[in-house]
Amino acid sequence: MKQLLFVSVALLLCGCETVQPWERGTLAKPEMQWQADPMEISLQAQINASKEASSGGQGAAGGGCGCN
Repeated sequence: MKQLLFVSVALLLCGCETVQPWERGTLAKPEMQWQADPMEISLQAQINASKEASSGGQGAAGGGCGCN
C-alpha cells in the first residue's frame, strides 16, 4: 500500500512545472484553457439547438427557431 502511495505521489509531482515568463503568453491563449468561455458555450448551445430543431442536454428550454 505504501508503494502505491509513493508511486502516486511521484507521478503527481512529475506534473509540476515552472513556467517561464516568455511561455506565459502561449499558455494564456483561449485554446489552451481547460474550459472555454461560458458565454461562448451558451452561444454554441443555442446555435446547435436552432440548427438541429431540438433542445436539451444544456438545461435550456425552447423551440427550434432559436428564439427563446
